[in-house]
Amino acid sequence: MALDGSTSITWLGHGGVEIATPGGKTVLVDPWFGNPNSPRKEPDQTACDVLLITHGHFDHFDADTLALARRLKPTIPCIHELSLYLISQLGDDAKVIGMNQGGTVETDGLKITLVPAVHSNGDTMGDPQVHYFGEPGGFVIELENGYRVYHSGDTTVFGDMALIRDLYAPDLAMLSIGGHFTMGPEAAAVAVGMLGVEDVLPIHWGTFPILAGTPTALADACRARGLTATVHDWRPGDTVG
Repeated sequence: MALDGSTSITWLGHGGVEIATPGGKTVLVDPWFGNPNSPRKEPDQTACDVLLITHGHFDHFDADTLALARRLKPTIPCIHELSLYLISQLGDDAKVIGMNQGGTVETDGLKITLVPAVHSNGDTMGDPQVHYFGEPGGFVIELENGYRVYHSGDTTVFGDMALIRDLYAPDLAMLSIGGHFTMGPEAAAVAVGMLGVEDVLPIHWGTFPILAGTPTALADACRARGLTATVHDWRPGDTVG
């Protein structure tokens, strides 16, 4: 299934995206409004029905994330350990749904599946000690019309991406490509082949010089492998769909 205009995805810079669904819902994944390329600040975000956090590093989950959750009160499906921390910060009435890899939550007309990622997951949140937030993950989000998007979170390529293809058949993948902390373009091209997606949105690149991977390098690596997926060369604030 190809992007048909009923879904739009806006890059918020770094790993953050905003998905406007065919049913009129707003999904945010890993919004880091403090990133130097962010097109908006946290108070500028006017809607969030579902908030997805792939892992607890500061550049994916910080004080702004908590402020947004308190203000807009989204549903937050997330890994179990992170859910415990969120409830401790937001209160028992927060719409936090603890889950684990392989689990699927149905909310707001969407089906949201937590899938593995190969990374780490902890940060200080301004405290002296490091908080452990459980295993990192990615998400497969099935929209109201059956279109499926995959957000990889921060990860390197791993063989079980082929299982994500076989089990969930995503149509579009948002893949980290910057390198150093995640896979770079060459590894991401292998991921594209295993996932079998038609469209690729490169994320987690260009924020800092060390994140040197580019969409052009990913597109070249995909072509070298005979892959026909469309790699979208976008910038923070751009919308696809």
